[in-house]
Amino acid sequence: MDKSDDDLPAEAERYVMPSHFVESDSLEVQGFVTSALRDLPVDATNRDKAIRLFEAVRDDIRYDPYCFALDADSYRASRIAGAEAAFCVPKAILLAACLRAVGIPAALGFADVRNHLNTPKLQELMGTDLFIFHGYVQLWLGNEAYKVTPAFNMELCERFGVKPLVFDGYHDALFHEFDEQNHRHMEYVNDRGLYFDAPIDEFLKAFRETYPKLEEFNLIRISKDANGYDSGFAKEDAT
Repeated sequence: MDKSDDDLPAEAERYVMPSHFVESDSLEVQGFVTSALRDLPVDATNRDKAIRLFEAVRDDIRYDPYCFALDADSYRASRIAGAEAAFCVPKAILLAACLRAVGIPAALGFADVRNHLNTPKLQELMGTDLFIFHGYVQLWLGNEAYKVTPAFNMELCERFGVKPLVFDGYHDALFHEFDEQNHRHMEYVNDRGLYFDAPIDEFLKAFRETYPKLEEFNLIRISKDANGYDSGFAKEDAT
């Protein structure tokens, strides 16, 4: 047995149970997990499973900061599991749920990050290059804890020259400080700590207060989507 399968620290034990948003016991999450792990051998270790689940959430759900829901229920893992695109918070919630579903402790983490390569279109809507409540996951493999973010899919990283987010089971996988051309990229400004469940009410309140123009854009987008119209933003805008 891999040592990552036992000897968990006491602090990690509570992060195995399902919660309101991290629905590790939902059929949708379990289906996502089954699909992601279908090619692993039956004797795969927790480390193997953690790597594969990270890759599945990272790449099977395209990163898109404009796919921004304004209702709490959209942040439940059962809903996120069927999404084609999402931003960092839903993707972190889904990864935490998938990890808990296979018995790997996973806490939700939130931090404020500054994106030095923010696109002009998103910068104009946000009014800043500071992303509050960026979502990540802290998982435990044995006594070791790792912080990972499955936000940027590989295809997006390749297109924009951003260093890929890779979890090898032995090191953190967080945003890189510099891109492939050595330009400043992501800067972690403030860590908001770890959570058993997603503080969605607090997050949505802070979002509305910090990004009023982006909230207005999302209200228009949601209204148009409900009536079958295109939101007007292409995949190329998704950084």
